[in-house]
Amino acid sequence: MTAVPPTPSTASDGRLSYAVFQLARAHRGHAAAMLRAMDLHPGQELLLMQLFDRDGQTQSELLESVGLDHSTVSKSLRRMQEAGLLTREPAEHDRRVMVVHLTDRGRALRAPIAAMWRTLEETSVQGLTAKEIETFVRIARSVTEALGDRGAGGC
Repeated sequence: MTAVPPTPSTASDGRLSYAVFQLARAHRGHAAAMLRAMDLHPGQELLLMQLFDRDGQTQSELLESVGLDHSTVSKSLRRMQEAGLLTREPAEHDRRVMVVHLTDRGRALRAPIAAMWRTLEETSVQGLTAKEIETFVRIARSVTEALGDRGAGGC
């Protein structure tokens, strides 16, 4: 187990923020390693998970559902299309709108991605009780909502 570095003195008035940063960094790093084993980049699994739930979404709908910026989603979808995981085609109602569909190869990742998330969850909550997990999730959602209320640059 890797030791958590001490909080720098300049972050002493932002201990929660520093802890969130450290947590996000560690979690993302662990998830990225697991995704690499499936030849995926971080964030691609989020797009796939949205398509598992509802195939045939527009790029705009995917953008909104995962909360990533346009260029990141566009680049990820292009890479995923090149890897044979999905197709992008113009919508019948508006040729400027791109509709994203999973290929058989993309659909085949549903079970491995679900297993990866389950393993990531089990690893992440080692040593926590069910009550602690529920409390953490509730608090994380509250912090996310508070940050979301401020907008991208509206502090």
